[in-house]
Amino acid sequence: MTRELVAHNRPVFDQLHPKIYGAAVGLIAWFALMAWILFDYGGQTSLSLTFMTVLFIVAVVLTWTLSLVWKKSRMPHERHAQEPSLHDWRQGDFVVWGAKLRATHAAIDVLLPLIAVSFGLTAIGIVFVIVRASVA
Repeated sequence: MTRELVAHNRPVFDQLHPKIYGAAVGLIAWFALMAWILFDYGGQTSLSLTFMTVLFIVAVVLTWTLSLVWKKSRMPHERHAQEPSLHDWRQGDFVVWGAKLRATHAAIDVLLPLIAVSFGLTAIGIVFVIVRASVA
């Protein structure tokens, strides 16, 4: 561990790595899949689960479309020659509203709520399945 207050020669990034976005989409898909598997009791919940799934699909597709438009309309001096690897991105800093944050901390801040909700719903669903099987 270093005792320097300011880390030198560390790359600075202003956008998340594409694999972080992929992990977020995977967690959203996990949430929707577990909701369908663990909470689909027939006709009463199917409509609600369908609306939830459509909402997630629209949110993911809209965000993806906006990112494509943003990448296409970047100025030539803003374009990166090549995307950094996840390892290189992880070693750098991430700019957040004029401040710098470790890139790993930024990834944790982005993914932690999705992880908590996805796996929390899975745990609650498993408990409901066990309780429903023991009552019946």
